[in-house]
Amino acid sequence: MRYLVFLSLFFPFSFLVSQTSEPVNKKSQWYVSWGYTKAAYTRSDIHMKNLSGSANDHSGTNNYYDFTLIKATAHDRPDMNKLTDLSNLSIPQFVCRAGYYFNEKWALELNYDHTKYVIDDYQKVHIYGQIDGTWMDKDTLLDPVNFFHFEHTDGANFLMLNAVRKWKLYEPTTKFQMAWVLKPGAGIVIPRTDVTLFGEHLNNDWKVAGYIIGVETGLRLEFLKYGMFELVTKGSYANYVNAFVLGKGNGKASHHFYAAQVTATLGLKFGT
Repeated sequence: MRYLVFLSLFFPFSFLVSQTSEPVNKKSQWYVSWGYTKAAYTRSDIHMKNLSGSANDHSGTNNYYDFTLIKATAHDRPDMNKLTDLSNLSIPQFVCRAGYYFNEKWALELNYDHTKYVIDDYQKVHIYGQIDGTWMDKDTLLDPVNFFHFEHTDGANFLMLNAVRKWKLYEPTTKFQMAWVLKPGAGIVIPRTDVTLFGEHLNNDWKVAGYIIGVETGLRLEFLKYGMFELVTKGSYANYVNAFVLGKGNGKASHHFYAAQVTATLGLKFGT
């Protein structure tokens, strides 16, 4: 899946690159937009580590753990039903964009996705490592109450700075334009991680926990004087190096995955 996420974004529209020889008009423009996204994730090896205790203490109260859950599956949580209440517009998987077109082809964009990542409860995964000095190398069930639950639901939070390339496809009047956009970029992940481990639950604060690289591409419509709409797909790689601290000791979680998204945004453009 990780290769399809990226290759599928480039090949269908690679013929557009040949159009870069056309003149560049000096037409600058600011824009802002808001919308919502649907996401899917690859399997992930989740490494849980807390070395505040001792591996040689088998008392069961040591709080020592250093183990990995192999190829755990996860899903998103769109929460689109919350849109029936206008006060809940930021609860679903929303996205927002702010950018500046230097001319009709090139722009720089700040790109934020409030995606949500939720481990599938009661799945069977392989666990490898130590808990309170006991070595484990076996399949286990992810019991969300007594053993393990893990989610970035306020959220996984992708913040990226993107370069934007736009190709004009159709412009019958000055008040309507259809274009294709390509947005490669990179940035940071700022999750708020909700964790249950060995029956202890903690919803953590937000923190910068790692990095993300990716590319977004799709259709852009500009209409009337100020309106704009984008329907895009996105492929990305997110690496959470230090995702949370679970109350006791110096515990943390680390994992990485590939993500695929479909996003729709509506916005305003203004400028010269």
